[in-house]
Amino acid sequence: MNETIARYRDRLSQWWSQTGKKQKIWLGGTLGFLILAIILLTYIFSRTDYEIAFQNLDTTDSAAVMTYLDSSGIKYQLSSDGKSILVPSAVASRVKIDVGSQGLVRNGSIGFDSFNQNSSQWGTTDNEFNVKYRNALNGEVQQLLNNMQGVESSKVLVTLPQESVFADREEEHAIASITLKFTNGYRPSQKEVDGYFKLVKTAVPNLAIDDITIASTEGELVSSEAGGSPANGGTEVADQLFQIQRKYETELKKNIQQYLSTMIGEGNVAVYIASSLNFDQKTSEQNLVEPIANNNNKGVVLSEQETSKTSTNTDSAVGGVPGSGETDVPGYTAANGAGNSSNEETSSIRNYEINRIKNIVESSPFMIKDLNISIGVNRASLQGEAQTQITNYVKQILRTQLAQSGLDVTSDSVVSQRVTVMAQDFAAGGAGSESSKLSTAWMAGIGIAALALIAGFAIGMMRKRKRNAEIAAAEAAAAADPVRVEFPTLDLDSGANDHQVRKNLETLAKRKPEEFVNLLRTWLVDE
Repeated sequence: MNETIARYRDRLSQWWSQTGKKQKIWLGGTLGFLILAIILLTYIFSRTDYEIAFQNLDTTDSAAVMTYLDSSGIKYQLSSDGKSILVPSAVASRVKIDVGSQGLVRNGSIGFDSFNQNSSQWGTTDNEFNVKYRNALNGEVQQLLNNMQGVESSKVLVTLPQESVFADREEEHAIASITLKFTNGYRPSQKEVDGYFKLVKTAVPNLAIDDITIASTEGELVSSEAGGSPANGGTEVADQLFQIQRKYETELKKNIQQYLSTMIGEGNVAVYIASSLNFDQKTSEQNLVEPIANNNNKGVVLSEQETSKTSTNTDSAVGGVPGSGETDVPGYTAANGAGNSSNEETSSIRNYEINRIKNIVESSPFMIKDLNISIGVNRASLQGEAQTQITNYVKQILRTQLAQSGLDVTSDSVVSQRVTVMAQDFAAGGAGSESSKLSTAWMAGIGIAALALIAGFAIGMMRKRKRNAEIAAAEAAAAADPVRVEFPTLDLDSGANDHQVRKNLETLAKRKPEEFVNLLRTWLVDE
């Protein structure tokens, strides 16, 4: 065994001594590159990636989770503040499910599960039960609040009324005092604040909204029933309206850009939309009175009354005996004779029913008041009348969008002021493309360097095989004809050829050591 190792070591030493300097450099660089690549690949494929499985934990929850991970043999990393635990990415999902199913993360609170744990076999006293019940109720409410969006932690204290045996005693109410800590930058809306109050109200018996006090680091939270309103209520409404406007502009921009891209190519068009929307909602009432059509502007006869009256009178003689006697009436007109008179009266009353129309008109909000569309097209993509066609297309879209705005969209001057189509040379990619190009260049350089090393190693091996073949052929020829031994002609007398002589001797010693030895023996015999 030792002789075999020694033989291979001698062959390796002989091969290394016969290898040229450049070949040694190429071979060393290739081996170094391969070793470095093996080390990097081993590190990449053998390292363990960790991800955050639990965060914002208190000391109790952290200890419970760590105990579970230790008992399960799962590796983990604890953050410097002790509030976050990282586990391997491969088992992160399973660990979250297991920990959640066991209820280990409680944010320092206990719930009604505590009655199932550490219960005495002899039972509990009333006072002990009341204390456990209150702690469990506080813990359940705390867990409910901690699950709300934006709530980082909470502290709950519920005071329950004492039971009384007197029926006529005025019923007492429960009281809840709560402190909330929100995540950084989170501001609850009034709807969310009302949700906190209703959540606590329904979780605690005999608890009214007025008996709940919720405070945060920025002050007390007030429900809507108590007249509360968020400080950023106007801002929320403005944000909502702004989102509606942005959504409208984004959808319109996407539709225009998608249509134009099919004609002039992707990346050759840029669309900008500027809109003004009316968010006012108006309600108007109209009371209209109209005659019935096809009825001579008359209505339907609702009621009709006709009256006819006729009378005849007979007149008697008027007067007396004219004279101035005792039985006479002085100045009395004498009778002129008798006559008859007649009278006729007719009346008609008709009541007509006409159309009475009551309209309640409620105009919808989000009406478009004004709109501007600007189109930028790559100059190289515009051919012929493409710019005119694009302009006409955008004008037609603008007329459709502003049909209910009250503007005169039939006027070409009104529409042309709101449409812009520009032909420009598009700029090159930004910083993102430059960084991607840089990374691509680095990757290409690394690939080229690797290929160069491999090619150099292959060329060196080919040259070595070729040289070994030549040496083997020369040795075979010398063995076949041992008498013909040619020695190089060396001029030892000329001092100008010392360098050349030394070089030839070194070459002969490397390539044909046996002939070099014979040459030395010949020189020694001659001397």
